[in-house]
Amino acid sequence: MKFITAENKSSYYKISTFIFLYFFTWSASIGLLAIWLGQRTHLSGAMIGTVFAVNGVFAVILKPIYGYIMDKIGMSKSLLYFVVAMSALMAPFFIYVYQPLLVSHTMIGIVVGAIYLSFAWYAGVAASESYADRFSRLNGLEFGQIRMWGSLGWATAASFSGVLFNLSPAYNFILGSIASLVMLLVLLTLKVDPASVQNNNVIAKDKIALADVALLLRNRKFWAFCLYVAGVVWMMFIAEQQFSRYFVSFFKDVHQGNAIYGYLSTVQSATEFLMMMGIPLLVNYVGAKTGLLLTGLVIGLRLIASGLTDDPLLISIIKPLYGLEMSLLLISVFKYIAEHFDKRVNATMYLLGYQAMLYVGSIAIASPVGMLYEKIGFEHTYLIMGTTALVFTLISAFTLSACTSKRNGPPIARSSNASDSLQTVKN
Repeated sequence: MKFITAENKSSYYKISTFIFLYFFTWSASIGLLAIWLGQRTHLSGAMIGTVFAVNGVFAVILKPIYGYIMDKIGMSKSLLYFVVAMSALMAPFFIYVYQPLLVSHTMIGIVVGAIYLSFAWYAGVAASESYADRFSRLNGLEFGQIRMWGSLGWATAASFSGVLFNLSPAYNFILGSIASLVMLLVLLTLKVDPASVQNNNVIAKDKIALADVALLLRNRKFWAFCLYVAGVVWMMFIAEQQFSRYFVSFFKDVHQGNAIYGYLSTVQSATEFLMMMGIPLLVNYVGAKTGLLLTGLVIGLRLIASGLTDDPLLISIIKPLYGLEMSLLLISVFKYIAEHFDKRVNATMYLLGYQAMLYVGSIAIASPVGMLYEKIGFEHTYLIMGTTALVFTLISAFTLSACTSKRNGPPIARSSNASDSLQTVKN
């Protein structure tokens, strides 16, 4: 476990504040998106699934582009400035563009919303996390020490987002836009020491080229990792998309359900915050592969338990376990990428192999899962999804690679020989 020192304290506070505010704005808007779509725009469960599917299409397109840009610009903040600017437009977009379009021209509204949400959050969060990961390693910190403040930011907004939503969703969006402006000010003060960028083992001196992406796509480890994402992580995130609708169905008063869901989202994020402190120790001890397998086990058991219960108290106890899953998953993913993939494609691997692949699930199965909710109910659907996660966790025990060597050596120069370049990525 790495510790905060006098030398990196200022940088730690600034990047942590940025991550806190980013997740605060995200929670204020996206945290109750499924409820907002159902209660304010009156879309059906299947149509809400379509919204998330189209969101996934644009996220899949944009995330690899964001990743390539990140690897190309290194520690430049240019992309983050764009993401923050889009986030600041939250209130006018939701109030004056998104909702009116969904009501009057639903499909146009879905497409326009997907483009905006991908720019600001679905791809934006991946860029922010990837930058924070690099920043942490450059400054001798653990990613979890920074990312945990994102969990706290989400929890802070979630603690009153349900209450604000009952008054008017516009209050949530306005608050998010204001927080985005503060986030911009913080980003302006965030500095990266040029010397640390020149003399580091985090950012490659040879910038990424399109050939490197092609080599990554030919890497067996890349596809084994994608299989894990498809079989395990898809179940986790797609189940969460409309979990709020399932949760509020346990309560006779929908407003009470909205408020309690907001409170439990706070508990969930607080759980994630606390776990981010200790999970790096666990993953460092057991290894990134084992961390991923433990994540799959927790996901599968939580979804099965969600489908078996009919008690409001039990579903309320189960809900915060998502925070444990998120912390364990994120720490394991970043460490697995650092162990098995060249640093030249670090951000591209995260945004393409993990983040973009994650949203392929929204394209492929979010809408069918939405129809399953309507036909067989949330309970039976969650049982199917939980079992699927456990099966793919077992498969991944054989397909994921264990770490056999450190990837913290000197930067790897690009070979002029194609076969040598391919070997560089595979090692």
